[in-house]
Amino acid sequence: MSLDRQKALNVAVDAAKAAGGLMKANLFAEKKTTSTTQYDIKLELDVECQRTIETILTREYPESFILGEEGDTGDEGASHRWVIDPIDGTVNFTYGIPHACVSIALQEKGSEAGTEAYRDGYQTTVAVIYDPFCEELWTATLGEPAALNGIPIQVSNRDRLEEALVSVGFSKNEQTLDQMLPVVNALAYEVRKIRTMGAAALAMVYVASGRFDGYVENNIRLWDIAAGGLIVESAGGVFWRRATEDPHTFQILASNRALHEKLASRCFNPDKMWGQE
Repeated sequence: MSLDRQKALNVAVDAAKAAGGLMKANLFAEKKTTSTTQYDIKLELDVECQRTIETILTREYPESFILGEEGDTGDEGASHRWVIDPIDGTVNFTYGIPHACVSIALQEKGSEAGTEAYRDGYQTTVAVIYDPFCEELWTATLGEPAALNGIPIQVSNRDRLEEALVSVGFSKNEQTLDQMLPVVNALAYEVRKIRTMGAAALAMVYVASGRFDGYVENNIRLWDIAAGGLIVESAGGVFWRRATEDPHTFQILASNRALHEKLASRCFNPDKMWGQE
């Protein structure tokens, strides 16, 4: 089935804004948790936001599969799927920190010029990331420039590590902390600043917008990166990823083109990759 991607983008924007409205209305409200761990929190509002998004998407695309952080619905073998993170940056949001977003990607089976398909054959063709607190909306469709609030964006042209601002993510377990701390150590003395802001999708669109020069993380899930990856590439950047053994889980580096090789050489030591012997 061939999709009208402009229509899909408009529907995804509506869904993201609806979920974002719930986030904004509840930023300072008492949060009801469904589960907590040392490094992560799940909220009832995560589920409510995903259901809101699903309702809007399935109204227009009832045959689609939805792969979300809060569960999956539909036919897993569908020719297209929506990949959803209803609240990226849940810990920030829980603590009343207004740095969180909604991430929605449309993925279609098959590969077209412009971006590489994922291992299971799907390729992101439409991307929306919405920060309701700053009222910033990033969008991209495959083959078209990325935009922020309708204005085209580009990655930075900085090519010196000592001028670079690099974001690092630590995921949700001790193993990932053990793997990422050496990366921080490798970069800390060479780049201008390192930032750990707690919302992967926003880190990626900050790369796309030229605010950050790179973003690196291990053990990150597809719904965190599917939309941001297309937006980075559509803004002229590089979105490198490698699937891990866990389903829908990746090691990633998103960066401007000028610094990609320099960052990769410091983040990915071929003799000791991600802390592995």
